[in-house]
Amino acid sequence: QVQLVESGGGLVQAGGSLRLSCAASGRTFSSYAMGWFRQAPGKEREFVAGISWSGGNTDYADSVKGRFTISRDNNKNTVYLQMNSLKPEDTALYSCAARLGTSTYSRSRYAYDHWGQGTQVTVSS
Repeated sequence: QVQLVESGGGLVQAGGSLRLSCAASGRTFSSYAMGWFRQAPGKEREFVAGISWSGGNTDYADSVKGRFTISRDNNKNTVYLQMNSLKPEDTALYSCAARLGTSTYSRSRYAYDHWGQGTQVTVSS
C-alpha cells in the first residue's frame, strides 16, 4: 500500500511562489512514476506535471509550462512542485499521484494507482 501526503499549499498573491511537497511511504518509491494534478471548483481534475521514476523525464500542461517545475528526491521519497509566477487561475486543490509498475508518467488521471488527499492553493489577484 502506498500512502501519499501533500503539503505546502496556502494563500499567495498573484506573481508569488509556492513549493508543494508529496511524501510517499514504501521502500520502492524510486520505481513509481509520479504526477501532480489539480481540481478547481466545478471543474474536472486536470494534469499539471509528471515525472518518471528516475526524474530524467518530465512533462507539463501548457498552462503551467515555464512557471512550474516538478522534481523528486528518491532518497527522501518525496516529489516536489515548484510553482512560480502564480496566477488566480492556478487556484485549485493540488494532489499528487503514484503510478506503479511503470517508469513513465501519464497525463491521464485514470493511469494512476494511488492519490494523496490534496493541498489547497489559493492565488489572490
